[in-house]
Amino acid sequence: MKVALIDADSLLYYEMGKDTLEEAIEGIDNRIRTILNETGAHKYAGFLTIGKCFRYNIAKTKPYKYNRKLSSKPPIFYALKEYLQQAPHNFTHVPRLEADDCVSIYSTVIAENKSQSYVICSPDKDVLKQVPGRHFNFQKMEWINTSNEDANKFLWMQTLMGDSTDGIPGIPGMGIKTSEKIIRETKTVQYYQEVLRIYIEKFGIKDGICKFTETFNLVYMLRTPEEVLKYTGSSLPELVLYNSNSVFHES
Repeated sequence: MKVALIDADSLLYYEMGKDTLEEAIEGIDNRIRTILNETGAHKYAGFLTIGKCFRYNIAKTKPYKYNRKLSSKPPIFYALKEYLQQAPHNFTHVPRLEADDCVSIYSTVIAENKSQSYVICSPDKDVLKQVPGRHFNFQKMEWINTSNEDANKFLWMQTLMGDSTDGIPGIPGMGIKTSEKIIRETKTVQYYQEVLRIYIEKFGIKDGICKFTETFNLVYMLRTPEEVLKYTGSSLPELVLYNSNSVFHES
């Protein structure tokens, strides 16, 4: 049985600019149907980010996502979020987790079930590059396979360069080409030591260790139920799956 794990946050942004809620609902329904058709999934689970995640408490150097514009979202955005949580879609959220964490963690849970396979459905670069497995980028309609080694490399690249989208500083002036070169020339078993060494060289021992630890914890996407408990203080809810056919309903 194939399961589609849908990172649904971006679906809201794609449709919130429509003139009417009816048009936005039609658009989001069509996008979900396309995802399920293209992946051939028998079951699915969709995830939303609701409320602040644990990273807001970790960020000390600068507030998490401090660089995001504070412009208010249109009412359609919030109406769509409520709509997705209702039948037939039944999208859900996990308190203090972001939607991309959810698809990462539950992919690990499903991987332990030999009777199920999964496909991660997201256009987010962090999901595509840091989470191992089979991906469907529903923005570009592309399939991507991410190996464990590729995911590990990208994690340490992000630890070096941070993430400007989420306001995570990393090493000042460290771009993707430089970080990629450093990781490429470092042995796999030495990624941790090499990245930590660069932080200490840049900031000194005390600040270097603190900034390294903070950046790693901010860019790292959770992967196991044990990590959910560690970072949020709560247990991971049991995964509830829904039949893909239920989305192809007639109103």
